[in-house]
Amino acid sequence: MAEKKEKKIISAKTGETVSQATIAADRKKKKAEAVPQSTTGLRVGAIVLWVAALAFEILALMLLLGKINLHIGSTLTQLIIMLVLDLVCVIIGAQLWKKANHIHPASEENKATFWLWNNMGVIVCTLCFLPFIILALTNKNADKKTKTIAAVVAVIALLIGGVASYDWNPVSVEQQQAAMQALGNSDVFWSPYGHVYHTHDDCQSLNQSDELTYGTVEEAIAANRTRLCAFCAKRDSITNVVTDGNPDEVELLEESVEDVANADLEDPAA
Repeated sequence: MAEKKEKKIISAKTGETVSQATIAADRKKKKAEAVPQSTTGLRVGAIVLWVAALAFEILALMLLLGKINLHIGSTLTQLIIMLVLDLVCVIIGAQLWKKANHIHPASEENKATFWLWNNMGVIVCTLCFLPFIILALTNKNADKKTKTIAAVVAVIALLIGGVASYDWNPVSVEQQQAAMQALGNSDVFWSPYGHVYHTHDDCQSLNQSDELTYGTVEEAIAANRTRLCAFCAKRDSITNVVTDGNPDEVELLEESVEDVANADLEDPAA
């Protein structure tokens, strides 16, 4: 049987490679109460970038209406530059906002508020492009070619910005608290890819991962690993935490695999 390859484990706090002995020592020294991470900088940064995005949209609108001329190539070139800068600010701002939401999530008690708070980036993206698109399509005084191309660029930017700003893995404060209560101060592990964290670095779903990061549950969620691995949840008999699958389904899957293996052993022709 092939020797099991040892995984490289990186600390989420320091970014340095650590050994199992270091992880064990770190767990012993960990304080009972974790210091909450501030999200003020992230949210302020997102708002500043979104304000800048709106400013670029206003400049684009004024260029389209012929109110100003920046003398940087043709009017179309100037419009495209403003729209691209608008898109860059929208996307970076949305990433900062989503990062802050994963550190300090909103409550799911009010579904509408929860959705709005987690998708503020999509709302801002719409505000930063839709007015320009409408004006470009309805303005009869602007050059037809210029406004048509600019409108197409704005539509593409709206779609790209909307997809990039949407939070595909939102987490609620209830989910975060449930995970913290269930796991306590235990460190968790996550791979460079995927959206789940693990309580065991030797989890079967990590067999293909040569490098892992370890840290607190809060750090895992902030890194966009918003759910506990179903295999780890079953292994630890954890049932009150949102996972990437139903532990019962995992058990059924394992039973199915075992049945198939037994059938292969019983039937040599299989």
